[in-house]
Amino acid sequence: MPSTGHSPPPPPPCPALVCLTCGDPAGIGPEVVLGAWSRTSAHVRARLRVVSRAELLRDVLQSVPSLPRLEVEQVAEGDLRPSTAETVLVVEPDCADESVPRGRISAAGGRAAVGALETAFRLVRSAGRFGALVTGPLHKEAIHAAGYDVPGHTEWLARACGLPDAAASMMLWLPPATDGLVHGPLGVVHVTLHESLATAIERLSTSGIVAAGERLASLLAALLGRRPRIGVAALNPHGGEGGLFGDEETRIIAPAVAALRAAGIDASGPFPADTLFLRAARGGFDGIVAQYHDQGHIPVKLLGMHRAVNITLGLPLVRTSVAHGTAFDIVGRGVADPTSMEAAIDAAVRLVGAGWSGAG
Repeated sequence: MPSTGHSPPPPPPCPALVCLTCGDPAGIGPEVVLGAWSRTSAHVRARLRVVSRAELLRDVLQSVPSLPRLEVEQVAEGDLRPSTAETVLVVEPDCADESVPRGRISAAGGRAAVGALETAFRLVRSAGRFGALVTGPLHKEAIHAAGYDVPGHTEWLARACGLPDAAASMMLWLPPATDGLVHGPLGVVHVTLHESLATAIERLSTSGIVAAGERLASLLAALLGRRPRIGVAALNPHGGEGGLFGDEETRIIAPAVAALRAAGIDASGPFPADTLFLRAARGGFDGIVAQYHDQGHIPVKLLGMHRAVNITLGLPLVRTSVAHGTAFDIVGRGVADPTSMEAAIDAAVRLVGAGWSGAG
């Protein structure tokens, strides 16, 4: 056939690589990963892989009768086959294999969790903007027992990217409710992370609030497809009552709100936190800037703990996670809810598809 003078079209891009980790394998992480694997619709949009010991997943499938009957297949890192809901495709982590006692804190569990995270992080970084990381729950005592001086996933990832801990923000994403309730979607970003309340208040700054608000606005725009409405929470009761209960609102937070508005972000506040979350749950805001960990976590988990997703902002990669812990007390009982893991997978795939990275 004679040449037409046109080069052939480029091959379609390989679907995004989404690496799942179980967190601490002694907890419910393996159970929620396996449950979500069989339920998620993301297989048609991405290549899912679980970074774990294949034998561990087989043992969990055999010991928890409520889990779906899945095949577990170990694959090479460069294997490009699509994933399906019937067969769990597993990449073995680089760390040494050792027995992990299930249902309790151990150094072995901490080493296994960080080892899988290291391998998954490497794979996602090599995939660039076509990769995402979805993590199961860690136990902070276990990783400290294993010799790692890091508060959690968020700070570990910041350091792995060569950034200070403060470069990363934690956001909780509450997808729309499907049970007839009115709350959601809602995104909540945290200005400070895993630290004492006294330390968090000492570290609070106008620049930190601005950075968190900008990251939240960028992520919500990717998830919602429009300019989000953001409310900024006060620190003190009643918003400080004009300085009677503290001056952080006028001295630190209000200037940050003004700077966000000057940057073109639809931000307002500071508002007392006890009424701000109620307004947001009723649709008044798409996102909230919370000043410290529990100020944001408690209301989101009350509104929808099992469908909430933890998303890391400020890093050059997409990372989402479940919003619950290791739940050692229910390991193996067949009652672990995979909804948060399923939502975390969906959020990661949507963000990769929108071209968003953790840095905004």
